[in-house]
Amino acid sequence: MLVDATLIAAAFVAGTLNAVAGGGSFLTLPALVFAGVPAVSANATGTLALLPGYLSAAWGFRGDTQPPPGLSTRALVVLSLIGGSTGALLLLLTPDATFRRVVPWLLLLATVLFVLAPRLTASRQAGARSPMVAMVSVLAVTIYGGYFNGGLGILLLALFGLLGQTSLLAANGLKNQVSALLTLIAVALYAWGGLIAWREAAIMAGAALLGGYLGARGARRLPPAWLRAGIVATGLTMSLLFFLRSS
Repeated sequence: MLVDATLIAAAFVAGTLNAVAGGGSFLTLPALVFAGVPAVSANATGTLALLPGYLSAAWGFRGDTQPPPGLSTRALVVLSLIGGSTGALLLLLTPDATFRRVVPWLLLLATVLFVLAPRLTASRQAGARSPMVAMVSVLAVTIYGGYFNGGLGILLLALFGLLGQTSLLAANGLKNQVSALLTLIAVALYAWGGLIAWREAAIMAGAALLGGYLGARGARRLPPAWLRAGIVATGLTMSLLFFLRSS
């Protein structure tokens, strides 16, 4: 009972975080691992559980979404599907022991990039907005997202800022749409590969759905500094815990 309550709480807060800025997998992955789900399966299951939150958040931001300069909506859809499927296939080929060793580094990387994102965005150059650079960058981040969902929203927000998207609301809406697309194809491959813990996913999905919608609706009222501090603290804490578990 306590384990189920922990999974529900983690999924709800994760859905809210993903809707507003990202970092939801900082909560769902450790919650599933601590519940006894193997690391690779926990990553896949947490990604599936967060999918309803991405969908509801994308719906909540539907009026604010627009792509950054140099990229069309059609290109983003294609890149999201290719990147998500590529990353998912890489995860299917990764042994659980190897993934456990990689996870803390991935969490730490996502946290550091989130901290640096405002500075990177402020120092962007016009040359970084060329269509080819934009497409390659989006493809790289979506492959990452298909392999490891942790920090995906953080990376997408930073990337869209670097590509010239100046509206945070527009970037948030686009981030949720891209996340939903790549996650859809990724979880289909996870399921095909037998990585999903279906009971845990079902427990978490509804909570993530509610959290995603409420997060999208409340994004305009939440102080950004509070949110950023909370995400950074969560990322560092989860990174440390996974380093300790893998040692």
